[in-house]
Amino acid sequence: MLAFIIYKLIICVAVFGLSLAVAAYSTLWERKLSALLQDRVGPDRAGPFGLLQPLADGGKMFFKEEIIPNVSNKFLFILGPSLVMLTALMTGAVIPWAKDAYVGGKLYSMQITDINIGILYLFGVVSVGVYGIMIGGWASNNKYALLGSMRASSQMISYEIAMGIAVIALIITSGGTLSLREIVEQQDAGFANIVWQPLGFIIFFVCALAETNRAPFDLPECEAELVGGYHTEYSSMKLGLFLFAEYINMFISSAVMAAFYFGGYNFPFAQELYDAMGLADGSKWIAIIGFGAYFTKIFLFISVFMWIRWTLPRFRYDQLMNLGWRILLPLSLLNLAITVVVEFFRGHITF
Repeated sequence: MLAFIIYKLIICVAVFGLSLAVAAYSTLWERKLSALLQDRVGPDRAGPFGLLQPLADGGKMFFKEEIIPNVSNKFLFILGPSLVMLTALMTGAVIPWAKDAYVGGKLYSMQITDINIGILYLFGVVSVGVYGIMIGGWASNNKYALLGSMRASSQMISYEIAMGIAVIALIITSGGTLSLREIVEQQDAGFANIVWQPLGFIIFFVCALAETNRAPFDLPECEAELVGGYHTEYSSMKLGLFLFAEYINMFISSAVMAAFYFGGYNFPFAQELYDAMGLADGSKWIAIIGFGAYFTKIFLFISVFMWIRWTLPRFRYDQLMNLGWRILLPLSLLNLAITVVVEFFRGHITF
């Protein structure tokens, strides 16, 4: 029992540290990638190849002057970014990072918890994050910040509907399970879900861009629109929490998409590779290789997020809402209807 508790503490700290580390170095990778796309030199002064730049940026945030407006609600002003950061970190609890492995003769799960309502947990936690943004904008007692928070919350709620319907179609394809690990394991024996849900994946991906407030869906916080959006009055590390949570959400969104549609830690001909290496189920090397494959998929998705940001211009707000309600919502309903028909006849299809 004590060993189990210690293990759970270790994996909690590991997932927490991984989320923070990936978010920190995603800022560096974004600056490097944008420099590559724009044919210029990215950050290269802080440490070799600029590898210490995220630490320098974090230190800058800590040492900036902290300003809390006198007319603000101070408790809620602090609660807003704290809630956004907390919900961003909580989403990693149900992600299966690798296959189970034996450690010291006991089989351990490479996941903080495998609850049978994992998808509902994800959507519940993400929905709470909307409150952090709304609270932050309202507590600032700034009309521009309030307008930015209203834009952000309406955008996130609107795109959650299409995303939720796309996930319902995925659940039907996966036999009704809400467990992320079961969804990943089902793709080990057969096709990845992208084969059965190509339209659902496109809808989910576009909604993920909107949920994370990434360009071209970054209207709630773009300076050209509303000064600085919902975090106009924030400074120092409280501003850093808002910005940092965006990169954690991008990391988790990439992990969820890789798990839902691309098999997570599974990859083509994995079993043949393990057999050739003489590895049995439960081997630590299988877990390590699977984690490497999973992380590669996550890195590719994060890079696509960044590529889109530095390629496409942002939408007008009416275009953004039209896309969510008039295009993605009908498409998600169409995808759900197609999924029901395909699943009805799927048992009669032979390959």
